[in-house]
Amino acid sequence: MTYFILKTFVLGPLLRFIFRPWTRGVENVPTSGAAILASNHLSFSDSIFLPLQCPRPVVFLAKSEYFTGKGIKGFFVKLFFKSTGQLPIDRSGGKASEAALNTGLGVLEQGQLLGIYPEGTRSPDGKLYRGRTGIARMALEAKVPVIPVAMIDTEKVQPIGTRFPRVRRVGIVYGKPLDFSRFDGMEGDRIVLRAVTDEIMYELMRISGQEYADQYASTVKEKRAALAT
Repeated sequence: MTYFILKTFVLGPLLRFIFRPWTRGVENVPTSGAAILASNHLSFSDSIFLPLQCPRPVVFLAKSEYFTGKGIKGFFVKLFFKSTGQLPIDRSGGKASEAALNTGLGVLEQGQLLGIYPEGTRSPDGKLYRGRTGIARMALEAKVPVIPVAMIDTEKVQPIGTRFPRVRRVGIVYGKPLDFSRFDGMEGDRIVLRAVTDEIMYELMRISGQEYADQYASTVKEKRAALAT
């Protein structure tokens, strides 16, 4: 109910008036049934504009830090993510990754749209980075299509490190659904998981126009942080 109210009567009209988001390929989003929306990740605002422009509710697996923030900003971020039905996940790896996978599968079993950022974190420089294979496991285990989604210019609205958004027009491009049924029963094969993930990332590169970097965004961030200390 809160999701519907925010999108239809409160945040939706306000954000559309200010940022004038445009959308292409919305016909590629299935009108019913489970599917994964695989999006590039340029800005915190991706998690706002994508659900805003999507014709169906989207459940995101959001990092747990969004639900534990302190102060006024932390309170409103936590309120937003909880009220719009987003689910916190631990990104520390190991058993936490398995728990996140099971959470995503639960969403898909309910016939919902699951939003995922295959890169695992925001791009530090606007490039598209190597995808994590968790998305491939979910797609194969749940037997659902993957719709690549390109967020356009959201990094100009809220660059990493900025407190307040800037008024810029943003766009969303939905690619054609990717069917991986040819790999049924092979979700335990690491080579297959990498191939599926790379296919998803290739489509994201194609529809977003981003330069591709064949390394993990988290590794780049760690190296930059180490150089800065």
